[in-house]
Amino acid sequence: MPTERPPTLDPTAAARWQRVAPAASPWLHEEVAQRMLDRLQWIRLQPQAWLHWGALRGGVVAHARLADRYPDSTCFVLEAHAGRAREAIKSIAVPWWHPKRWTGPGVRFDAPPPGTADMLWANMALHEAADPQVLIAEWHRAIRVGGFLMFSCLGPDTARELRDIYAALGWPPAGHQLTDMHDWGDMLVQAGFAEPVMDMERITLTFETPERLLQELRELGRNFHPLRFPALRSRAWKARLLQALDARLPRDADGRLELTFEIIYGHAMKAQPKVKVSAMSAVSVADMRAMLQGSRHRP
Repeated sequence: MPTERPPTLDPTAAARWQRVAPAASPWLHEEVAQRMLDRLQWIRLQPQAWLHWGALRGGVVAHARLADRYPDSTCFVLEAHAGRAREAIKSIAVPWWHPKRWTGPGVRFDAPPPGTADMLWANMALHEAADPQVLIAEWHRAIRVGGFLMFSCLGPDTARELRDIYAALGWPPAGHQLTDMHDWGDMLVQAGFAEPVMDMERITLTFETPERLLQELRELGRNFHPLRFPALRSRAWKARLLQALDARLPRDADGRLELTFEIIYGHAMKAQPKVKVSAMSAVSVADMRAMLQGSRHRP
C-alpha cells in the first residue's frame, strides 16, 4: 500500500523527539488514557494477549489499570528505542518478590508474534508518527483477526490559541498540522481495519503563568513543522513570547491562562482478509489460515 507522509511534519525532528522525549507519562496522556479506559466498558472481548504500544509515554498509571482489568491476559509492552524499553521495565515490571509475578501470566517487553494480539492499546502516539500509515499497518499486522485497536491522538484544534498568536506576530508555524479524525478513519480502512469508530472531545488546560504553560508543552512534544524557526532563539525572543502569551491567551474565571487540546479517540476491528479475484491470486499461509478459521466459526 503506497503511503504519504504528512506534508508539514519533519521526519528527522520527529525521530529525534522519540529518542529524547522525557521518560515519563505527561499528565494529559494519563488523563486521556483514563478516558480510553472508560470506553472499554463497551468492548465485550476479553483479550488473552494484548500489546501496549509506547507504554512509558502513553501512561504508566493507565498500564497498571489495564493490567488489573485483564489479570489473566498476557501483556506485551513495546517501546521504539532500547533506552525507552529499559525505563519501561523499571516502571512497569513486577518485582520478583511480588505475588503478582507468580499468580499471573506476567509482562513481556518485546513484540508478540504477528497476528496474535487480541487488543493493541496506543495512547497519544499516532500524531507524532513521521509515516502514520506505516505505523497503522504495523498495528494491523500485530493484531489477530477479530481483535481490536484502541488509540488516541491530538487533533487539529490542539493549541489553536498558540497557533493564532504565532500567526499574528508573523512567526513560523507553532506546530505541524494535525490530522482530522475522518482522515484517520479512512487510513484505518485502507490498512484493513473494519468498522472504525472515531470520536473527539476538547480538553482545556489552565495555567497560572506563561512559564508553566511552556513547561507543559515541552513535556508533551516539539514543533515538527519543516518551516519552524531554524535555530535557537534569543532571551529577548522568549521574553516577547511570554509577554504575548500573558497578553493574548484567553483566561478562565480565576484569571488562569487557557489552552485547548483536541483529543481524537479511535476504535477498530481487524477484519477477515479479503482476497482480490484475478486470473491468478496469491494468498499468504497466515491469511488462508485466518479465513479458514473464520469460516469454521460462522453460525
